Amino acid sequence: MNTITSRSFRTLAAGAIFSALALSLPTVSSAQVGAKPPQVIVRFADLDISTSTGARALYRRIHSAAGNVCWRTYDSNELYMLNKDTCLQKVIADAVIKVNEPGLSAVFASKYGVSAPMVIAAAVTR
Repeated sequence: MNTITSRSFRTLAAGAIFSALALSLPTVSSAQVGAKPPQVIVRFADLDISTSTGARALYRRIHSAAGNVCWRTYDSNELYMLNKDTCLQKVIADAVIKVNEPGLSAVFASKYGVSAPMVIAAAVTR
């Protein structure tokens, strides 16, 4: 029986989260031009993210990693504190969209009091 919880899917999803965290930095950043954005890998092969328990555990991991990414984005603690909430929400939302798991989206929506982020249509080339 093939399921979408296969190891290759989890590897792909982990890569998607990594990309989301790495590329989801706020547009206003004090980082140097050409500097590589902060990156954090979130591993979750040990979780069954199709369950509410697994989705909440993954959300906690993403939130922790997003905090690390956002903190390293700014040159000073003052800038970080001014931008923390906006940065966290954006980085986490982008990671949740990349994983594209309804349970994880629901956890995000409940934490921020917003509708669940979703994947809009993806262009297909032929």
